[in-house]
Amino acid sequence: MNPATGYDVLIINALVVNFEPEAEPVRNAFVAVRNGIIAAIGPMDELPPVPAAETIDAAGCLVIPGLINTHVHAPMTCFRGLADDLPLMTWLQEHIFPTEAAHAGPDMAYWGAKLACAEMLLSGTTCFVDSYFHEADVARSVSETGIRAMLAQGVVDFPAPGVPDPARNIDHVREYLDEWLGRSPLVLPVVFCHSPYTCSPETLRKGKELAREKEVPFLIHLAETAAEVGQITSERGLTPARYLDSLGLLDEETICVHCVHLDQGEIELLAKRGAAVSICLESNMKLASGLPPLPAMIKGGLRLSLGTDGAASNNDLNLFGEIKAAAMLYKAAGLDPTAVPADEALFLAGPGGASVLGLGGVTGSLVPGFRADLCVLDCAAPHLMPLYNPRSHLVYAASGREIKHVLVDGRILVRDGRLLTIDLDETMARVREIAAKIK
Repeated sequence: MNPATGYDVLIINALVVNFEPEAEPVRNAFVAVRNGIIAAIGPMDELPPVPAAETIDAAGCLVIPGLINTHVHAPMTCFRGLADDLPLMTWLQEHIFPTEAAHAGPDMAYWGAKLACAEMLLSGTTCFVDSYFHEADVARSVSETGIRAMLAQGVVDFPAPGVPDPARNIDHVREYLDEWLGRSPLVLPVVFCHSPYTCSPETLRKGKELAREKEVPFLIHLAETAAEVGQITSERGLTPARYLDSLGLLDEETICVHCVHLDQGEIELLAKRGAAVSICLESNMKLASGLPPLPAMIKGGLRLSLGTDGAASNNDLNLFGEIKAAAMLYKAAGLDPTAVPADEALFLAGPGGASVLGLGGVTGSLVPGFRADLCVLDCAAPHLMPLYNPRSHLVYAASGREIKHVLVDGRILVRDGRLLTIDLDETMARVREIAAKIK
């Protein structure tokens, strides 16, 4: 539609809920979208007489920002349920790494990522960060879906899927960045060095130097287990966060994932350097890695966000589970019902995630001028009745299965619970074929 004459999408009769605690819900409201951008939001009695190419009646629904999942291993949907109820290192070294060596090829990357996008879109995620191998194939798959993503090519110092010679690991990332930088407005290629225990100091420095050269974020698993802390401290004489700092890796473009075992000094160090954090509570619980010190991180002023981790260790990619876990776990652990309020947990999945990814002002909130990444959530279900506090309901009662419509960059990707850009039957059939080979 001509931007001078009308809207591309107009959502009417909605309850508009942002995730900032101070933002008041707008009742009986409209959201107007033009050229991929939120053009206007307001009460229905202020709706301008402007035509729309498509109108969505959201009566009885919430309109919310699309969720932001800041840590996923998308192709690992093909490993869902493969090796459960194991310690992290046993799970990783005896099951995941060997299975990846045998089966993690371009087909698995492409179709596993497609299945991951389907799962995330259907549960309200509109932006995610992937970290895996064969990332060019992941990027090809993800770009076809219309979802917003940062896609990180993995780096380790041993033969990996698609990178049989570890001496070329950084060269391989460079080639991937050169291929995908600027290719899609919704897909940003980035760098992922797996961890301080799988990458040498030289590899870590080179990975960060490449990220700085290309002006893209740098991702790394950090302090996920007590065993990792003990190993790095023994080998390097420093705890993992201090070790990364000694290598010059910590800055505003570094995203540290997990951060379960940080002491207060390390929290202060990350905050001082401006490094961001993605916590993955359900994965950490399942692998018995522990709980990150979220209340102390919040108090310390860190940029914080939520990730699901991969489907092999969670075992789903539904961010609503992470939001609820963030709000509930610390209440039980500290016997304090105010430890992480619902508003704080919800913030992590929207504006918090946008800030961590450097997308503040782009996505994560329903504000005129932001990109139109949003969801319509149907409240017509017994578990959502009655509705007193919408944000509290989203944290403690919603599951993600109530998502009805999803827009990314103003484009409708889910309508009435049905994917429009992904052939789900074909995708699941291809993943079943891959799983049969793995089994």
